[in-house]
Amino acid sequence: MVAIDGCTAVVTGGRRGLGAALVDELLARGARKVYATGQEPFEDSRPRVETRALQVRSAESVRRLVADAPDAEVIINNAGVLYPAPLLTADIERSAATFDINVLGPLRVCQAFAPLLARAGDGAIVNISSVLAWLAGSGVYGASKAALWSLTNSLRTELAPRHIQVLGVHAGFIDTDMVAQFNLPKTTPQAAATTILDGLEAGDAEVLVDEISIRTRASLSADVHELVFAP
Repeated sequence: MVAIDGCTAVVTGGRRGLGAALVDELLARGARKVYATGQEPFEDSRPRVETRALQVRSAESVRRLVADAPDAEVIINNAGVLYPAPLLTADIERSAATFDINVLGPLRVCQAFAPLLARAGDGAIVNISSVLAWLAGSGVYGASKAALWSLTNSLRTELAPRHIQVLGVHAGFIDTDMVAQFNLPKTTPQAAATTILDGLEAGDAEVLVDEISIRTRASLSADVHELVFAP
């Protein structure tokens, strides 16, 4: 179980949206330092925040982040991309890039940071997935998040002997630029960040951020035809 007060955390995709809200909430709970990453260099004037450019598709970029954050104890894999194209008409190159960012990106980060977290003891990894991992009809994005769910569950088993907590997060729509085009009920980034970090500090394996995630998770034994995303 991780105590946020006094810890050092890394938040990928920490420049805006849910990532920025997670940075704010980590600081509010007493984090000693937060490394916030974005695709391009950016600035944050708060003394406990250090910003870094990170391309999760680049192993070298990930290695540089590990070298810059040797004191990291909590890793939050929040960086991602939305490409909800139907599978039969999706551009294969964009689909491959989506899986590279949403699935292999977190895996690169986990592989690179796991030895450091194991040496520190009692570290944690948080992977931000989506309720769309469980709903048919969400195209390439949903498929990538389903892969991330499976990856997270397997990592939890592999990292348990090293005493590293692995937390999988599932949420419906969070009110960020990424989903601005969808006219559906949304959770605020601040409320989502609070729920996620509550689960982290409680030692949970999974966090369901909102009602749709709770209902969908409970319905996974239902007929597959009932589990469809209908925007």
